[in-house]
Amino acid sequence: QVQLVESGGGLVQAGGSLRLSCAASGLAFSRYHIRWFRQTPGKERAFVAAISWSSDRTSYADSVKGRFTISRDNAKNTVYLQMNRLKPEDTGVYYCAAGLVYSALSARYEYWGQGTQVTVSS
Repeated sequence: QVQLVESGGGLVQAGGSLRLSCAASGLAFSRYHIRWFRQTPGKERAFVAAISWSSDRTSYADSVKGRFTISRDNAKNTVYLQMNRLKPEDTGVYYCAAGLVYSALSARYEYWGQGTQVTVSS
């Protein structure tokens, strides 16, 4: 059974930091590209950051470039999202997703976590 479990969310003041983790089990993790998405009520799920299976490619939404860093540790089957200088507009539920294709399309990602809430207060 494949599981992706996000953790590390919480309530933080604007300007603060959080580190999200996405721990995977039940799949050949080192073969999968991982992507983080954010969802807020009434809005489409939005891309945040992505990392290829080998870490040789990373991508970021324009809104988080220079503030967020994605990384992975294949030995621990975990991807991290370091979020610095957080803004209220970063608030949402953050999901990680795993896919065999490094694609911008969320539909290409086969496995999803349950999400972790991030709330940034002003």
